[in-house]
Amino acid sequence: MKPFPWLRALLFASLALNLGVVAALALRPAPVAPPPSLNLPEHLALTPEQRTRWAALETPFLEALSTNWEGIRHHREALVRHIFAATPDRAAIDTEQTAIAHLQDEQQQLVIAQLLAERAVLNDQQRTQLLQLLLGRYAQEATEEELLHRK
Repeated sequence: MKPFPWLRALLFASLALNLGVVAALALRPAPVAPPPSLNLPEHLALTPEQRTRWAALETPFLEALSTNWEGIRHHREALVRHIFAATPDRAAIDTEQTAIAHLQDEQQQLVIAQLLAERAVLNDQQRTQLLQLLLGRYAQEATEEELLHRK
C-alpha cells in the first residue's frame, strides 16, 4: 500500500511551479535604464564665455518650463477625473483638453525660443552636435501614456 499517492503529484506540481518562477525571472528582459543625465555645456565643450551666456539663458527657461509642466499636469489630472467620473461631462472634458493644448503650444514656443537662443551661443560644430543629440533623443521618445499601454 502506497502512503499518500497524491503527495507525489503535489511535490511534482510544486517543483514545476518553482522551476517556472525561476525560469521566468531568469528570462525576463532587463529593465531599460533611463538615459544618463547629460551635462550639455560639458558635452558641447563650451568656452567659459559660452558657459556664462548658456547659464543666463537656461535658468529662466527651466523655471518657465517647470511652471508650464505643472499647469499641464494639473489639467491632465482634471481631464482624467472628468473622463472617469460617474457621468462624464463632455464640456468639462473639452475645456481641460483646450487648456492642455494651449499650455502645450506655449511650451513648444518656449522650447523653440530657447533653442534659437542656444543656437546663437554655439559655433557650427557645437550646433551640429546639439542637432544630432536632439534628433537622436526625439527618435527614442515615447509618451508615458504610450509606454503604459505597451506593457
